[in-house]
Amino acid sequence: MRIVYVLLTYMVVPLVIAMEGWKALWNPEYRGRLHQRLGFVERQARPGAVWVHAVSVGEVQASAALIRELQVRYPGTEFVVTTVTPTGAQHARSLFKDSVRYAYLPYDLPGAVGRFLDRIQPQVAIILETEIWPTLYHTLGRRHIPLVLASARLSVKSVDRYRRLSSLFADTLSHGILIGAQTAADAERFRAIGAAPDRVQVTGNIKYDLQIPEASIEGGRAFREQCGASRPVWIAGSTHEGEEEAALEAHAKLRERHPGALLILVPRHPQRFETVRALLRRRGVAFAQRSAGQVPRGADTVLLVDTLGELQLFYAAADIAFVGGSLVPVGGHNLLEPAVLGMPMLSGPHTQNAQDIADVLELSGALTIVADAAALAQKLIEDCDDPARARAVGERGRAVVAQSRGAVDRLVAMVVPLLSPSASPSAPGSSSAGSGNR
Repeated sequence: MRIVYVLLTYMVVPLVIAMEGWKALWNPEYRGRLHQRLGFVERQARPGAVWVHAVSVGEVQASAALIRELQVRYPGTEFVVTTVTPTGAQHARSLFKDSVRYAYLPYDLPGAVGRFLDRIQPQVAIILETEIWPTLYHTLGRRHIPLVLASARLSVKSVDRYRRLSSLFADTLSHGILIGAQTAADAERFRAIGAAPDRVQVTGNIKYDLQIPEASIEGGRAFREQCGASRPVWIAGSTHEGEEEAALEAHAKLRERHPGALLILVPRHPQRFETVRALLRRRGVAFAQRSAGQVPRGADTVLLVDTLGELQLFYAAADIAFVGGSLVPVGGHNLLEPAVLGMPMLSGPHTQNAQDIADVLELSGALTIVADAAALAQKLIEDCDDPARARAVGERGRAVVAQSRGAVDRLVAMVVPLLSPSASPSAPGSSSAGSGNR
């Protein structure tokens, strides 16, 4: 079955390359990636790197606390972070700066995977959530490179799909892979598709170990003072096409009741910044632009955040958070960033990217699901009418996060025995998980 998979992969990869070439015509971030996806990454100076793969922005953010804890324990060890998406790569660079090396994950072809591993020479591979690549996993096993699936999850639908290819995935998961599952149900599903029962542990969801840097919190508060501490401020974060229009409609309704209200609008993708600027101008909205260093004044009703890497700072500057990718069928983005800050949260109905987190936050009362612009406006008005009640609602989300932490410590306990003793770990207890500056 593995041979059939490899042959099919060779047939599909040219189509994938063609699609990436098409994307590169309108998105420069897709240019210059092909050599890395074929395994031609920069060669490590010496063997023994810790390789962490995080497919996109959410997984990169989730990996931060784990990487920082391991960096503190093993200060002489090189770390390599791979992603698949350009936005994931950008976010990784904004988080880790020069403390790690960056690359794109190779295609799941024997040659590409072999070249990649020859060049980075990892002593361990850590893959976030559920990225199952049969050729990569087989090659890691053949080279006796330990693999940890961290904060791993597997849906019921995925189990049914993997069972139809049971021999392939049973072989893929049979190379001594360690799995740190998010929940007991996830652990059982991994066992059902062939993972060794004694190598599957429940470690929890690493995303709950998120820490917002104090610098971002202080920066947000300072910005709030600059643009008017007394005016109601809400943020629409990580928005997609169609959501900016909904946010502006809701904001217009809110300003009928609270004329001084300010909307901080943060589109998800940089290639859409100009489109959103054009939308604001077309609607006659007075707005300030972050890229121009502008601070909203009294006449400005919107701040357009047309920069990268500042979402957490602007969450910290706002009173209420709407998390995008949820009014349109994208699946929703990170609800835990505003939850950590104790903010009342609003989301559209499309939250399947992290349905378990959305369900817990909604059950606690910290998250309200809104169906459209009218419902969004109504909820914003209610929260701005009674800010004390809104703050109390936000504290429920902060409590949910606090109760769910600890995955980083459990994952570190899985990884440490796999690392070379020559890495000279620092003394246990020298840091707490996720405590590094971002």
